[in-house]
Amino acid sequence: MTRIFVSLAAALWASTAVAGGPMVTEAAATAGPISERQLEDEIIYFVLPDRFENGDPRNDRGGIAGGAFDHGFDPTHKGFYHGGDLKGLTARLDYIQGMGVTAIWFAPVFKNKPVQGKPGQESAGYHGYWVTDFTQIDPHFGTNAEFKAFVDAAHARGMKVYMDIINNHTADVIDYAEGETAGYAYRSKGEYPFSRKGGPDGAPINSGFAGDDNADPANWAKLTDPTFAYTPVVSEAERNVKVPAWLNDVTLYHNRGNSHWIGESSVYGDFSGLDDLATEHPRVVEGMIDIFGQWIDDYGIDGYRIDTAKHVNPQFWQAFVPAMLARAKAKGIDHFHIFGEIAYEEPTATLAAQVMAESGLPYALDMGFAKAAQMVASGKSPPRLMAEFLQQDAIYPGGAKTALGLPTFLGNHDFGRFAMFVQAMNGSDHPDMLMSRVKLGHAMMFLLRGVPTVYYGDEQGFISDGNDQLAREDMFPSKVAVYNDNRLIGTRSTTAQSNFDTAHPLYRLIGDLAKARSASPALRRGLSTIRAFEETKPGLLAVERHDPATGQRILTVFNTSDMPLSQGVEVSYRATGVTSLTGPCPSALATPGSVTITLPAFGFAACLLETDD
Repeated sequence: MTRIFVSLAAALWASTAVAGGPMVTEAAATAGPISERQLEDEIIYFVLPDRFENGDPRNDRGGIAGGAFDHGFDPTHKGFYHGGDLKGLTARLDYIQGMGVTAIWFAPVFKNKPVQGKPGQESAGYHGYWVTDFTQIDPHFGTNAEFKAFVDAAHARGMKVYMDIINNHTADVIDYAEGETAGYAYRSKGEYPFSRKGGPDGAPINSGFAGDDNADPANWAKLTDPTFAYTPVVSEAERNVKVPAWLNDVTLYHNRGNSHWIGESSVYGDFSGLDDLATEHPRVVEGMIDIFGQWIDDYGIDGYRIDTAKHVNPQFWQAFVPAMLARAKAKGIDHFHIFGEIAYEEPTATLAAQVMAESGLPYALDMGFAKAAQMVASGKSPPRLMAEFLQQDAIYPGGAKTALGLPTFLGNHDFGRFAMFVQAMNGSDHPDMLMSRVKLGHAMMFLLRGVPTVYYGDEQGFISDGNDQLAREDMFPSKVAVYNDNRLIGTRSTTAQSNFDTAHPLYRLIGDLAKARSASPALRRGLSTIRAFEETKPGLLAVERHDPATGQRILTVFNTSDMPLSQGVEVSYRATGVTSLTGPCPSALATPGSVTITLPAFGFAACLLETDD
């Protein structure tokens, strides 16, 4: 009976308060063993290793001699390596787990091209997305042995490890003979077919090649000349720089110039100059399965976040995803989490659902949730926006149950931090209001459906000045001026100091929300029923979560207004009583099928609905 669970919960949680109700004191979540936890049960922490903690200054330059343009290390420049590494990440596992995190996802740690970019535009591969060697840890971060030590240490604590991987491209090694003259503009398959050198009027090449939609290896064996659009050129120094060696074959790349992110170029174009792999080619499919299957075999990792997933042809994922799941299962990893980056900035599920349906990707980072949370928590849009977004869960492959496994987030290393969006959308930089709205957004992420994903530094009040490099601040004392002049929220510290304060109000809030979520099957696995929402202005959002397996029901409520509210909300007629899981909940039903919710400005609550099920 749910009543039994309620009495135990009340004893466990009758301590501190969030938004006026009983709450937990322990920061670490009560999570089950790794092998028993489903994807929906996790709480993810996303971190850029270079910006987190420097555990070994000896590897700051990656063992490379010369200056910053050689080794990429310049801790004063926001676009270069700063010194964070795997040893530092391992040393801070107590801090990470202390806020209830159960899974760590980190930006790619494979060996990167240290520096690339035209003169005056140079930057370093500190972020990890310019891979040259897919089999080795970048020496700026440590060694393969240190990576194993990190994974083993995380697993010993019951924490999962998710790697960030790239199948779409490698580092920028291939140049084009005509590139400068043509501005590296994208050259389409229609105007530059595989069958002619440099366009329709060129000499015949690749005789018998029947197009890249024919996956037969015998067909691809006829594509021997890559000069159909541009003439690929590789310097002698980098001719064999990529590992495995098959990646040095220029015929395995699209070689059509830079993407402009629309239509054909979105899949076939170079991502800002990065060498775009021909993922239609069976050799590339086979090679990528071998590479990333080996990381599962060797280290027993628990999931992959896939970079630039929508820029890869769907047929690639239809082969790659089942192969990774099978490899993980053979290793005894039954809940291997694969989620793709399908980038957009609209409060909608349609693009993600479309790409998932076409490609067979099981999950995607929930871009739509991030934008909806930013707009609603900031007060820019009414709660109706979030309610209607959640109602789109039905369109995902597998329906609303699939939405439970989507990693939800508020901000990230590409778009910028949540506090920045809230401040910009609300138009006020009053510190108390900003903190209240940031807390409200985190409550939405933890109490609504999906797998909450905290971006490192958000728990310390980082705010960012913009996107990309401006949103990748250091947790250890920073030497970057444009980071150190930021006014963080909830603290008097700046990024010039070490920021691992376990007493920070956002760190404590995340720990409290994590504890509540980990203890409640309805918050982790419960399907959503929209119960109430303000239509035209800030105000109430009410969503009932129901876990069919246990019968547990939770009513989650949020006030996005700067004024208190009191309102009747429909609940399941199965409910016979109410207990506060977090925040101010009524002590009883108002009448069968209804409760009266009273919330302070920017308040939130999760109310456990007692039933006889």
